[in-house]
Amino acid sequence: MTVQPADGLSPATEFPAPSHDQWQSLVEGVLRRSGKDVTGTDAEEALSTALGDGLTVRPLYTSADATADPGLPGFAPFTRGSRATGNTTDGWDVRQHHQLADPVRLNEAVLGDLENGVTSLWLAVGGPGGVPVSGLDRALQGVHLDLAPVALDAGADPGPAVRELLGLYAARGVAKSAVRGSLGVDPLGQAARTGTEPETADAVHWARLCSREYPGLRALAVDALPYHEAGGSAAEELGLSLATGVAYLRALTAAGLSVEDACAQLEFRYAATADQFLTIAKLRAARRLWARVAEVCGAPDAGAQRQHAVTSPVMMTRRDPWVNMLRTTLACLGAGVGGAEAVTVLPFDHALGLPDAFARRIARNTSTILVEESHLARVTDPAGGSWYVERLTHELAAAAWAFFQEVERAGGQAAALRSGMVQERLADTWAARSRDLARRKEPVTGVSEFPTLDERPVEREPAPAAPSGGGLPRVRRDGAFEVLRARSDAHLAATGSRPKVFLAALGPASVHTARASFAANLFLSGGIEPVHEPVSVDASTAAAAFEASGAAIACLCSTDTLYAELADDVASALRAAGADRIFLAGRPGEYAGADVHVFAGCDVVAVLSSELDRMGVA
Repeated sequence: MTVQPADGLSPATEFPAPSHDQWQSLVEGVLRRSGKDVTGTDAEEALSTALGDGLTVRPLYTSADATADPGLPGFAPFTRGSRATGNTTDGWDVRQHHQLADPVRLNEAVLGDLENGVTSLWLAVGGPGGVPVSGLDRALQGVHLDLAPVALDAGADPGPAVRELLGLYAARGVAKSAVRGSLGVDPLGQAARTGTEPETADAVHWARLCSREYPGLRALAVDALPYHEAGGSAAEELGLSLATGVAYLRALTAAGLSVEDACAQLEFRYAATADQFLTIAKLRAARRLWARVAEVCGAPDAGAQRQHAVTSPVMMTRRDPWVNMLRTTLACLGAGVGGAEAVTVLPFDHALGLPDAFARRIARNTSTILVEESHLARVTDPAGGSWYVERLTHELAAAAWAFFQEVERAGGQAAALRSGMVQERLADTWAARSRDLARRKEPVTGVSEFPTLDERPVEREPAPAAPSGGGLPRVRRDGAFEVLRARSDAHLAATGSRPKVFLAALGPASVHTARASFAANLFLSGGIEPVHEPVSVDASTAAAAFEASGAAIACLCSTDTLYAELADDVASALRAAGADRIFLAGRPGEYAGADVHVFAGCDVVAVLSSELDRMGVA
């Protein structure tokens, strides 16, 4: 029965289907009004966004962008999920990371987390900052090991920690069939972090033991975080995880395990970033690629990759760390929608040191809200079917597979690390990204955009230093700007004031506000305090205002028209008053009276670093 509304209009009334050409024509009109006279595909390209790995996000996706059938959840090629029900039964595994050396403090933190939403534990044992192996029993006192899976982060020598954990299971009467979690053995990942030669004999031993006696325990971790933390792109992270997984398959099958049993011993770990769509596509592409590896190895049904997603340490900032809560929420959303079985949300103060109880609470509640209140886990592969997501998954998988083949041609993961190929590739990628960060083409809120100089610093107990040596570096998006801000902080501590810049705004606020705000934001990102008092100046008032500001440099802010009329006279007055450097907010043009031009896309880090040098800010 069809129900007709009272006004006689049918909800099924058909509308004419717009064509792609019609949409493109409308885009051309909008771009013309913004000063860009482009037509056809050029108009669409003007609205496209370039990603890493040669990928491009276009403004419109249609059925013409459809890719090959991604299959069904729980079935090869597992693009849509490793399980038929995805995370819909009880959400994903909320896995909290702990790095505390004191077993008593660690026990308090662990019990508090398990009582308030955490479903598994990721424990640093041994190594810098980890709980001593001898303290693991005390750290897990009161924990029901048959209900709370444990994943180990035991560093370069996991053997003692593994033996201690397995001994605890036996001592507490936990049946081997009930043991869940991961031993976290990852010799190649540790080799990448430390620069040492990988040794796989112990990894093979533990994998054979788990395969034989602990059916729910995975021995090996294929950890892609070292490559992400070294500045690698999404495709590089995927390609290197594939190369690592294949290396482990070779070692395990050579030791007598079947391909199916070898695959069952691997857990893959990936970074989840605040680019939620790229995170979704990365996890989907990872499953598709690993399914292809399993298929080539003759075990297509064994390619259901188990994934542990960790919110990116690279994106975490030390300034304005509260914004990290938003970043990790987006990353957690991407990980959940992308189908990760386990998700670790790093606390918002992760970059500052050891997290406090409040930070850990916010971290675990991020997953709880997304699962319990937003019902994010009620739908399997909710992004599936989106032409954009499917196309991005396909293109990312292709780029990752191409890089994986490069690594294999170089002799495999160990050989590629040994030769420096991996290090060079990641360094080049990070150098290119660093240029975008320095030019604020990739903005970092609270750091390179909208910074606050007088924010109250968040102080935490220092975290243990990461191992140093010949391994891959650890980078952060805020790194270059953090150096500038630290110099400003040191200057403040030594002199009682920060370096200053006088904003010489020309004309009424209605014409200079945009560029004055831009300039203030730019200088603040380097720890240089802008003084904008009075609101506007001219040639007769600029000198007195500059002298009262206490600044040594000035920046002209206005429109190009007013620059042509007033800038020469105002700049002369400023120089006469002692300004030894004149900046101008705007691209280089006809007015040549400024020493430095600052504009959208300029190298902010280079400009401000040079200026701090010149001002004597050590």
